[in-house]
Amino acid sequence: MADPDPTTPRTRPGEVAGRPKLVVTYPTDPEAVAALLPPGFEACGDPIVQLSVYCVPVHGEPEHGISTKVPARWQGVDGWYSLGIGIDQESAIFVSRETNGQPKFPCAVRYFRLGDRIEASATHQGHTFVSASATVRSTEVPAADESVDHEWWVKCSRAVGTGPESAPAYDLDPMVVDVTTSGVTTHVEYLDVELTLRESPWDPVAVLLPRRGPAEGRLVTTRHTGRSIAPAGPLDPAAFWPFADTIGGSRWPGRRGQPA
Repeated sequence: MADPDPTTPRTRPGEVAGRPKLVVTYPTDPEAVAALLPPGFEACGDPIVQLSVYCVPVHGEPEHGISTKVPARWQGVDGWYSLGIGIDQESAIFVSRETNGQPKFPCAVRYFRLGDRIEASATHQGHTFVSASATVRSTEVPAADESVDHEWWVKCSRAVGTGPESAPAYDLDPMVVDVTTSGVTTHVEYLDVELTLRESPWDPVAVLLPRRGPAEGRLVTTRHTGRSIAPAGPLDPAAFWPFADTIGGSRWPGRRGQPA
């Protein structure tokens, strides 16, 4: 039997797994990106923020999520530093952080498409910190070339009994985790998007990564061909100490798990 057309949907109508990812990017200040990267990372490429809203099956049920990333280079490899992944499925939050350092936190994510209109928003601790409203402008079937993407997480554990004023001490020294994903983009829809960032102490996207230009949006369908999660090297424990205290499970700077 011949291989199926890679542009043909691989799910049944109405199935959650077939929903494309909504990717919205906007320019920000280079110094804002640099301030959020722990020592050992370098800013790379244009200073942009990538917000991705998705719905994928995890643990046998749909997980709605929103990720916030900025471009970053680690040991000469360009990728994305993940600041936070808000999801609506509690079972995957804590195990992901403990096992792989994935910066997940509880978040109510709204995402749907109705005809050519797309709506998305994310609410955490009573604050709707991101919302997007978009319409489809054009459609593209890209060349079937495989691409490789690197996303950087950080795994560490501060020593028992330490606090913000303690000297740097860890039960597990900080290490970089490289999430390498390969795949073929099979379908892209370009959007006219209206992005709204609202100030929130728990998700300070609007303040720490201010928007400095128009947003761009896409709906992206990808056929994944591989994914690996592996240690990628240590970070300097003393230099990382100011970055170890974060808001909840994210990588936003905080104090004892709360906004600083």
